[in-house]
Amino acid sequence: MPASPRLRTRTRAGVSALTAGVLVFALAGCAFGPPGDTSGEPPNLPTPTVSPTPSPSQSPTDDGGLGVQVLVKNLAVPWGMAFLPDKNALVTERDSHRILKVAPNGATTTVQTLKQVAGKGEGGLLGIAVSPKYATDKTVFIYYSTASDNRIAKLVLGGQPQPIVTGIPVADHHDGGRLAIGPDGYLYAGTGDAGTTANAQNTSSLGGKILRMTLDGKPAPGNPFPNSLVYSYGHRNVEGLAWDAKNRLYATEFGQDKFDELNLIQPGKNYGWPTVEGTGQDPKFVNPLQTWPTSQASPAGLAIAGNNAVLGALTGKCLWVVGLDASTGQVTGKPQDALKGQYGRLRTVMVAPDGSLWVTTSNKDGRGSPAADDDKILRVVPPGGGGVSQL
Repeated sequence: MPASPRLRTRTRAGVSALTAGVLVFALAGCAFGPPGDTSGEPPNLPTPTVSPTPSPSQSPTDDGGLGVQVLVKNLAVPWGMAFLPDKNALVTERDSHRILKVAPNGATTTVQTLKQVAGKGEGGLLGIAVSPKYATDKTVFIYYSTASDNRIAKLVLGGQPQPIVTGIPVADHHDGGRLAIGPDGYLYAGTGDAGTTANAQNTSSLGGKILRMTLDGKPAPGNPFPNSLVYSYGHRNVEGLAWDAKNRLYATEFGQDKFDELNLIQPGKNYGWPTVEGTGQDPKFVNPLQTWPTSQASPAGLAIAGNNAVLGALTGKCLWVVGLDASTGQVTGKPQDALKGQYGRLRTVMVAPDGSLWVTTSNKDGRGSPAADDDKILRVVPPGGGGVSQL
């Protein structure tokens, strides 16, 4: 299953598009070495060391073209990703219900297959997060579908999942599923409305929300609603969560017919669905930071890389790169699309321990046109050891 890593240069069309705008995508002082270089810990990204290692058949391009390594091939809808303290990644496959371990060089092994998962459509084995106490508790957290609900469980790899949150609405679509450990040490989850729009405005429902909880699945101290997991509401379907250097939380939002969204999340606030899609005029609702027509995005995974939000776009088949003001968290400049059309549907985006971006394709999810070797995990590497400004 694992592929020998290779490094691709851009097509000429990709070169012109990227050099026209994606220089906004900047990580000051960050560089990316070859796959074995695992120095550095997010969010303190590594000091420049060496350039990406080209394949024997690659000749340098005069503009230092973007490098993309295909780390792994032939996966079954890779969905969740989290890095272990040893720099290996854990990756979930939505449809096979497997948890994989992926080394920095792309070597891949199956950790276990979860028989408890009963997903269909957009459901299945979804998000994964690593306990901040992993060195001692060896625990990860998973988000998965059953016949009756979506649920969150804690798991010692190889063991049986222990559900800590049940009753998240489940359907063939809008299942949410992203998990992430916040800078406060608590577990956050993005959920979907499961096709029942009223769930999003009902603070007694776990659907259409961002949830915040202790590592035992209890409401975290300081949550905005008493004895509730709900952190924010009025969401249609949240599949991306990430924080910036000032601990501000951002989330992606799937629109219906008009606008997809990037949101800056405030505790207890209402993000408007289903009353508002995109930017509205009602002061009860928080307006998004950035919107796209639904034909251009379907934003799933999200990473904050320096002063940029990087979104995996399914329908848009690209990475959307959105500049953020370091002081206010607001959008600066015009979003740029990277890797447009080169790898198909892009879902999860994570900053790896070496500072590179790991990106999953999602061409086997029933809505793509998979190549023979899909799905893949990509490692996006800027050239010259210079940093992501050179994307």
